Amino acid sequence: MAVSNNWAFASLALLFLLLVAAMATVRTGNVSSNVETEKVQSSKNSTMAPRSEEVEPLNEHAVPDPEAVAAEVESIIDTNIRNVTERRKLGFFTCGTGNPIDDCWRCDPNWQKNRKRLADCGIGFGRNAIGGRDGRFYVVTDPNDDDPVNPKPGTLRHAVIQDEPLWIVFKRDMVIRLKQELIMNSFKTIDGRGVNVHIANGACITIQYVTNVIIHGLHIHDCKPTGNAMVRSSPSHFGWRTMADGDAISIFGSSHIWVDHNSLSNCADGLVDAVMGSTAITISNNHMTHHNEVMLLGHSDSYTRDKQMQVTIAYNHFGEGLIQRMPRCRHGYFHVVNNDYTHWEMYAIGGSANPTINSQGNRYAAPTNPFAKEVTKRVDTAEGQWKSWNWRSEGDLLLNGAYFTPSGAGASASYARASSLGAKSSSMVGAMTSNAGALPCRRGKQC
Repeated sequence: MAVSNNWAFASLALLFLLLVAAMATVRTGNVSSNVETEKVQSSKNSTMAPRSEEVEPLNEHAVPDPEAVAAEVESIIDTNIRNVTERRKLGFFTCGTGNPIDDCWRCDPNWQKNRKRLADCGIGFGRNAIGGRDGRFYVVTDPNDDDPVNPKPGTLRHAVIQDEPLWIVFKRDMVIRLKQELIMNSFKTIDGRGVNVHIANGACITIQYVTNVIIHGLHIHDCKPTGNAMVRSSPSHFGWRTMADGDAISIFGSSHIWVDHNSLSNCADGLVDAVMGSTAITISNNHMTHHNEVMLLGHSDSYTRDKQMQVTIAYNHFGEGLIQRMPRCRHGYFHVVNNDYTHWEMYAIGGSANPTINSQGNRYAAPTNPFAKEVTKRVDTAEGQWKSWNWRSEGDLLLNGAYFTPSGAGASASYARASSLGAKSSSMVGAMTSNAGALPCRRGKQC
């Protein structure tokens, strides 16, 4: 009997141990699976798409088929996962914030020696903008703009009109008051990191019929209408310019444009306007304040060539003193993702002429005015018309009574052309946009 009891006890003990081991295996498998899933989800937003070997020089061929762009998104995400692994090997993720652009370059303590790495950090529809990556450095030493037809070497105007690719940096802090529009040539980067550069109290930046431009790290404000004057646009050409509106950055018939980490405010017209068939644009990490009509994307309701327009608006802080148009869209496809909207007086996002607007993971804090709680505005359009427009809010955080009026199809396939990167949780928006605007990094120091 004793032997039988001992055998029964031993059998039960063995069965118990086997059960514990099995449960541990299952749990370990689940944890491993969850960790792997988290890695994949994190990796989707951590880097840029691969650069194409050749860049189309003409805007009319920049994005001939928006459907093809949408189809590339999944393969881009897969590539991002591989790129994240490589960057982690290089140790660039030690200060990761979740903002994939910043985590790409700001974690490098030697960023000032690797400036052109920025061109590999783009996201969204403007991710292939390489700017002056393949050219030499040009150092701006002179803040003056005495002669827009014959600019002096060492000035910003002399740099941006050159035909060759250039990565333009600044020798010191400076305030540049432009007499006339600064007309950009293709394949240029204006890189204001490490110094405090203001373009203010005069004309500002015009990106017209060119491609591959990066504008990074500038303070642009108090821009005025200018024109009715001769202005040089390349070493071999100058011509008569009619009156400019006074935008901080005007994008006109151009493609592969990236506007990142600028502080923009108080201009005569828009802060960033993109019109006349412009496309493949990313507007990211900017801090916008004290302005009425913030951003216009699309020339007019009748200008149907803007149907090809694709713009990503990501990680921006729409701050105090803003009234409307963040953005105001026409015709095209607009991905509004992980932005922080802390102020508006009339509305945040508006549109006409049937644009597709994909709002994901944003934080919208409505004003106290009980009549201005709505995020969206259909401009001069009857409800019978706009009911079919594809506008959606997915994962947005709506605060202080804010509400988003959706319309059109709910199916995700309807937003394929207005999807350019994976949105992160709206709970991360505060951290991801906390450093929006021109960064206060100085030479020799980590940003």
